Amino acid sequence: MAAAGGMVGLSKLAQESGLALPTIHRLVRTLVDLGYVRQEPSRQYSLGPRLIRLGESASHLLGTWSRPHLTRLVDAVGESANLAMLDVDQIVYVAQVQSRHSMRMFTEVGRRVHPHCTAVGKAVLAHLPPDDVQALLQRTGMPAQTEHTITDPAMFAQVLDRVRVQGYAMDDGEQEVGVCCVAVPVLGTTNPLAISVSGPAPRMTNEVVQRAVPLLHRAAEELARELAP
Repeated sequence: MAAAGGMVGLSKLAQESGLALPTIHRLVRTLVDLGYVRQEPSRQYSLGPRLIRLGESASHLLGTWSRPHLTRLVDAVGESANLAMLDVDQIVYVAQVQSRHSMRMFTEVGRRVHPHCTAVGKAVLAHLPPDDVQALLQRTGMPAQTEHTITDPAMFAQVLDRVRVQGYAMDDGEQEVGVCCVAVPVLGTTNPLAISVSGPAPRMTNEVVQRAVPLLHRAAEELARELAP
């Protein structure tokens, strides 16, 4: 239902799930009674309000589980560490531990951004099917956040190829001028996640990035094991 944009008919649900229509109808009616799904005047069904509470609880738990890993990254690299998730067509930041520097990057938990202009977004998209990535980019339109934002789908596809080869993604002023970020994916989890280190561009030197990458991979692998379904 979420993948269909939040609203879908019973026949489509039956087709996508492979379940019989009477089974789908019974399951959906139960979800309606519990408040997780609601029936629209069009007779289609949409996500219900009780899912908001579930989502908030899951996000809080994810932030709690990831915090020790983010803290170790901050201690080792000296810059802010973030955990982000792909939610439909946007990247949402679900956890952060800030740098101890007086001048630091602050990304509030819950903030939503376009994936094409962030390191975490590139890290996630690089491990999705190319057709799904192109469809997402068509829906979002790839707006330019700064003069450095990549807005050409073909060029962006080349960037994702490079991300897959080198094992990490970079954002150098593409979301915010003067901010640099390096990220790796958290593979094998139910939801597409990425973990990153970000800071002011003058401090995020190549030496810092190369030191951060193996630490990010280690944190991503440890977190993936904890979140494995």
